[in-house]
Amino acid sequence: MHKVAWLIVTALALGPPVASQAQTPANQPAAKTKPAKNAPAKKNAARDRPAAPAAVAATPAQRAAYAAMPVAERIAIQSDLIWTGDLSGSVDPDFGDRAIAAVRTFQRRNKYEETGILTAEQRQTLANSMRSRKEYHGWQLVEDTATPGVRLGIPAKIVSNTEVGTIGTRWSSGRGEVQIETFREKMAGSSLEELFEEMKKRPAGRRVESHSMQANAFSLSGMQGLKKFHVRVYFKDNEARGLTILFDQALETIMLPLVDIVVSSYLPFGDPATASSARRVDYGSGIVVSRDGHVLTERQLTQDCRGIIVAGLGPADRMAEEAATDLALIRVAGARNLKPLPLSTAPPSGVELTLIGISEPQAQDGAREVSTLPARLQGIDGGRVLLDAQPARGFVGGAAVDGEGRLAGMVDLSTASVAGPAAGAAQASFVPTATIRSFLDKAGVAALSGTGDKDTAKNALVRVICVRM
Repeated sequence: MHKVAWLIVTALALGPPVASQAQTPANQPAAKTKPAKNAPAKKNAARDRPAAPAAVAATPAQRAAYAAMPVAERIAIQSDLIWTGDLSGSVDPDFGDRAIAAVRTFQRRNKYEETGILTAEQRQTLANSMRSRKEYHGWQLVEDTATPGVRLGIPAKIVSNTEVGTIGTRWSSGRGEVQIETFREKMAGSSLEELFEEMKKRPAGRRVESHSMQANAFSLSGMQGLKKFHVRVYFKDNEARGLTILFDQALETIMLPLVDIVVSSYLPFGDPATASSARRVDYGSGIVVSRDGHVLTERQLTQDCRGIIVAGLGPADRMAEEAATDLALIRVAGARNLKPLPLSTAPPSGVELTLIGISEPQAQDGAREVSTLPARLQGIDGGRVLLDAQPARGFVGGAAVDGEGRLAGMVDLSTASVAGPAAGAAQASFVPTATIRSFLDKAGVAALSGTGDKDTAKNALVRVICVRM
């Protein structure tokens, strides 16, 4: 088995994978929600229905009134409208036509003039209307620390425990009766439809009772072991982000009304620059690939940064990126005579690898020491080579080397089991050297060829810092 698996890795090493980004066209009509075969009729169709169509176009004055508000307040207003039943579907950070139509509905119910713009008095009435119910559940609008900009509402009195992983955050009750967790799945080389079909089957034992598919989103619900599950996934820029809600069947009466509210509050692709979470700096690793300051790292680490810093060298500029491979090239201005890591032209020597990276400062008392982690080939997922390792935060963008110390590829992260027991943790994968070489060629950087060794790889590793403040 290992021999067959490694032949696949060798093929990846000898030639870059062909990206098959089969994205659903934006104008494709949404599929209707339908029950799975032999499944009972769905009790609450609103949970998995596609988002409601856009309302009548708002006026410039209405748009300007909400555009002047902070994003957090716009989201809070929509959250309150969802609780009152005036707004269905997901929140919109731009406060679009649908949200303004919901304001008019609220005003009409409360016998206010239907201006579509909340006065201070009306805003207070809206906030007070569901306060007791929200306080009962401990309703809070929170940000996903693992992915800055992602927001959602949680019933904090029900899910009082928080665990932050590399690809998401989990909120859970004391004994795990209720779990709410976020996740993200890199989609380079895969389509949303493929993820849709895969998540119907994972984790093992999942039984889908209803589902729906749209152009850039899908939902699933049913039984997962002895728990009810609800999954909602959204797709944008080669990445899927989603939310899973799990709860014991005995809690169905309590949780079912909250499922729609939590899902509707979920904002998967917010603006990281507006995030108010304490986590405003992201750390990763990078591989020096030229003497003139070029550093290879992960694309998503360098996105939406107010500034990029290579520790010990200084500020860096992003020179190139490639969504299909998740690679990015940055350069430290004025850097000279660095020691780049050679890119080997030979395939890896075996299935045993070593991951080399720099863990976050919190994990090593503020230091930036290079550390290693053993890994082993697990399989192939599209253009990604999966490994049976769960590296610490900060390893993304690091080096994967074979038993002889030759570079096999750049460390990336993927989801080991979305919405499964390991959700919130990360599984290592790597981008093969042939793919890296092709990317650097297109960027106009001549990579150094050679074999190298583990010490050379360690010396070529740097910490990459993305400042989002």
